[in-house]
Amino acid sequence: MTEVSLPPDDGDPPDDDFQLINKAGDAERHDHGIPLAVLAELTHRCPLQCPYCSNPLELESASNELGTADWLRVIEELAEIGVLQIHFSGGEPTVRKDLVQLVAKATECGLYSNLITSAVMLDRAKLAALAEAGLKHVQISFQGAESGVADRVGGFRNGHAKKLAVAGWTRELDLPLTVNAVMHRQNLHQLPDIIEMAYELGAARIEVANVQYYGWALKNRQSLMPSPGQVDDCVRVVEEARARLEGQMEIDFVIPDYYALRPKQCMGGWGRQFFNISPAGKVLPCHAAETITDLRFDSVRDHSLAWIWEHSPAFNTYRGTGWMPDPCKSCEFKEVDFGGCRCQAYALTGNAGNTDPACAKSPLHADIFALAEAESLGDQNRFVYRNFSGGLEEVE
Repeated sequence: MTEVSLPPDDGDPPDDDFQLINKAGDAERHDHGIPLAVLAELTHRCPLQCPYCSNPLELESASNELGTADWLRVIEELAEIGVLQIHFSGGEPTVRKDLVQLVAKATECGLYSNLITSAVMLDRAKLAALAEAGLKHVQISFQGAESGVADRVGGFRNGHAKKLAVAGWTRELDLPLTVNAVMHRQNLHQLPDIIEMAYELGAARIEVANVQYYGWALKNRQSLMPSPGQVDDCVRVVEEARARLEGQMEIDFVIPDYYALRPKQCMGGWGRQFFNISPAGKVLPCHAAETITDLRFDSVRDHSLAWIWEHSPAFNTYRGTGWMPDPCKSCEFKEVDFGGCRCQAYALTGNAGNTDPACAKSPLHADIFALAEAESLGDQNRFVYRNFSGGLEEVE
């Protein structure tokens, strides 16, 4: 396989069906501007056990989650500092009994709201209530094109059938639908069928997002890493589908970092446009930031969002380009990809300030490409499932 050099993207694309509007003006040319969107991780509780889950290995208990009053205050603060979009996520956000109330508050504050869901806990009445509260968009994750693969990957019996039903209700309620298809060695052979499934469901958009390896995915890397041939096939399938479905369905595409020549502009650059709020109220530059264990993240329980956005040491540590070592600081792309993924640099080198090994200029790049190729050709097919109880379950 020839390594792929793609135009930089956000790595984790914005989860909505319209273009982000940047109101930061001239501030955008500095280290950061006004935050545009927030991922509100309401809970880590989830009935699915996906082995690539982006939640941390140490899951937050329900007893430590922000309460309704805290979230209502946070939503008001988001609007005050200029945020335009709120993406309700988890875990599985529909386990929260106050979700309709939170969506209604976002609507009241003028925020575009998106639900990122596994869908397996939704019924039509709850979805209709969310639509009535002002929900603007639904994103449903799919683990395969049919129940055999999908339910094994998700670790949830009959989950695929439920997802199909909720996708149908979403369109019946005239809500825009995005299909999120997280791809890896165990399901890439189904990619053509997954794209066709998304089209038949009436999705305006599909995210073909190859697994990125941190957290649970890093623990399961040997079972998830696609082969070079699979990645080549994936690129071909996406290009053909884009040509065939142009103007009918948007296809976002994220290749595995280990096979790229250049790093992604992860989250638009560390602390520049987006942030996450964890179930416990920690404010993070990205959803995996807590994997960098030598950073301390401030909480909405202790500070206002305005203070955290401007003054949090964790946000300012890797903002802009001043922190960069060579080869990043002398690279012509430093204000394009902003050094790539700090979490990946930490996971693979032990230092979040190092060059992202996904970049061809990293001295470790050849090693991670070789590692990916070797692991992809192995016969490891067991998953360490994400398990909220804290146990680890391995299944063939």
